[in-house]
Amino acid sequence: MRIGIIEILTLPSTVWTTTIYHLFITKQLAGITPQTISVWCRQLGHETFYAVYYGIGAPHKMLPPDLDIVFISCYTSNSPIAYALAKIYRKTGTRTVIGGGHAKSFPVDCLRFFDLVVKECDKELIVDILAGHFEPGTFISSTKPFDEVPTIEERMPEIRASSFSQNKWSLAAHTVPMLASVGCPYKCHFCTDWDKPYRLLSTDRLAVDLRYITKNLPNIIMAFHDANFGIKFAPVFDALETVPPKLRPRYVMQCSLSILNHTNMQRLKETNCVHSEHGIESWTDDYSNKVRVGQKKGLEKIQQVVEQLQLLSKYVPNIQANFIFGLDTDMGDEPITLTKHFMAQAPFVWSHISLPIPYGGTPLYKQQLADGRILKAMPFPFYIVPYLLNTLKNYDPVTYYEKLIELTSFNWSNSLLKQRLKSAPNWKFQSFILLRTISNRMQENRNYRQILNMLRSNSQFRAFHEGQSAILPEFYHKEYERIVGPYAELLSQSERVPNLEQMNPVLSGNTNILKVLN
Repeated sequence: MRIGIIEILTLPSTVWTTTIYHLFITKQLAGITPQTISVWCRQLGHETFYAVYYGIGAPHKMLPPDLDIVFISCYTSNSPIAYALAKIYRKTGTRTVIGGGHAKSFPVDCLRFFDLVVKECDKELIVDILAGHFEPGTFISSTKPFDEVPTIEERMPEIRASSFSQNKWSLAAHTVPMLASVGCPYKCHFCTDWDKPYRLLSTDRLAVDLRYITKNLPNIIMAFHDANFGIKFAPVFDALETVPPKLRPRYVMQCSLSILNHTNMQRLKETNCVHSEHGIESWTDDYSNKVRVGQKKGLEKIQQVVEQLQLLSKYVPNIQANFIFGLDTDMGDEPITLTKHFMAQAPFVWSHISLPIPYGGTPLYKQQLADGRILKAMPFPFYIVPYLLNTLKNYDPVTYYEKLIELTSFNWSNSLLKQRLKSAPNWKFQSFILLRTISNRMQENRNYRQILNMLRSNSQFRAFHEGQSAILPEFYHKEYERIVGPYAELLSQSERVPNLEQMNPVLSGNTNILKVLN
């Protein structure tokens, strides 16, 4: 069989700043599972084609047109490109399969465009799909996520195709996607991994990959895609430390601050961690167990987190803290005041601000859907910053965007930029910080202000965001055309309206298929 696998990382680039960002940053974000499926199909003896679309070029030209089956992976905000590709391939008789975050969150909507929708997969499920064991219009899942990732050596064709430039990794900071664990021990109500039990993968396999990288790819950066890296700290770092200190490759990861005591921070440095991300989420929410501050909140919580990050900065050169503004626990000026205070106290940390996005299947989605707070007419390209997808408990939309602009403007200010550049260890980190700041200022801040102006001046637009009207404002129709680009014409107005229904999958084990009643 001729099999195609394509991962959609973003929508088409529309301005020069995002083009540069996609070329140097987004391109490095290729995922593990699409590469794994490509390897499995090749191992099964099929002619396999793999590609990653990172916002530049034409995605429908990245794979051959005469495929027997195509696997497409994407997040929700990029789903229109996946839908457009599915329509193109279906016209030629190609079977279409979608997986990834969007397929898990909104399977019913995906079934409007794809023959099969996959939640979790393993090699046995891929074998079943290729053998035609499932009827078109089926949402399927293996009984558990895969236990074993193909080695780096086995994935090299995919890695070269996704993140390397002209097959020469010495020219820039290219990355190799890695996975030491799956799932997460925390139950954050906004996270799509909330119901995925944490499992450590084979540390022997990790050690094999480390030896291959040391010998063949000495200049790359390992990008661990674990939802929460190092929860079982000792066995993971024992494997990392099998490489002699001077040969250890650089790596980036995200983890809970709760696991980083002084000893573990030292091991991060010794194993060459160059970037870490940490979910702070909010100063008043119930996620303090992720940052090891007990029941502390407000200024007391900030002080302890700043002290933790100041200590961490001695061991890791680049740190990011993630926040969500607009949770039901947020009210008044306090979230803005506290987060600005944190930014001023920890300018060496890149603070990333997200909006609460109700992804299907999460507790946040279920709660807000039941309360009638989700804006059901909002198309999927807007399931991303800077767009508000729900009505908030304690803010009207005008006040919310005013405070969001206040917060993000402070975050991207020249004063913080100077301090971040000063704290960066070298010109590569400085270039990354500068590019990211310029891109945010020109893109997101402009969009925030545009939305705020519409809320102030257009009563229909404001009524929609207040939940008083179910009619999608004309502004979003035009924005859809702009950000989806030439692929927008492949999707009719009715096809752009999401179907937010949920359903249970058909579960597939090694030999048995069990139909689960909805």
